[in-house]
Amino acid sequence: MEPWKLEGELVLSCNCTVFCPCVLSLGNAPPTEGYCQTWAGIRIDKGHFDDVELSGINAGLVMEIPGLMSRGNWEAGLFVDERASVYAVKALTRIFTGRAGGSTHLLSILVGKSLGVRQEPIHYRVENGTRHFQIPGIVDGAVTPVRGKEGGEQVVIRNSEYWIAPDVIVSRADKSRMRAFGRNWNFAGRSAEICRLDWGN
Repeated sequence: MEPWKLEGELVLSCNCTVFCPCVLSLGNAPPTEGYCQTWAGIRIDKGHFDDVELSGINAGLVMEIPGLMSRGNWEAGLFVDERASVYAVKALTRIFTGRAGGSTHLLSILVGKSLGVRQEPIHYRVENGTRHFQIPGIVDGAVTPVRGKEGGEQVVIRNSEYWIAPDVIVSRADKSRMRAFGRNWNFAGRSAEICRLDWGN
């Protein structure tokens, strides 16, 4: 199996009304609405798949989960930066479908239906702590960390066994629209997460 590594950041917005129960329950507690609809933005600061360079590429995921996350039957679609080479698209497809093994292996078990892979212009920027993620005409998101009691510091879940990352910044979606794959979602004011990305095999 080809060696791979991704380092960067992930921002996620979902339909849960308050912070996502899946982080601490590891998918064994139901989402607050009984089902999960979510998009995630990925900024790859440094990465490779075997000898394919992935640094500087952005990606996006759209996922719909009918009930408990751990029971599977997910539907998932992938967006890859229009700047990515055909080899990078193939590599990221293997990683985000779980076929490359390692950190994302669970996706090969839990995702029952692929919605497809599309190349689009993808923008990920940070401004005053707010993460702005855009795929023009598809995703328009702005996610801000929730401030804690002490000195305005962020609220962070630390040392969890959550598959995405052990430390999760509890956040809220200021803006969260997604229109693709026959879906039209608006999660403004709902649960969001920001995580450091450190995946590989």
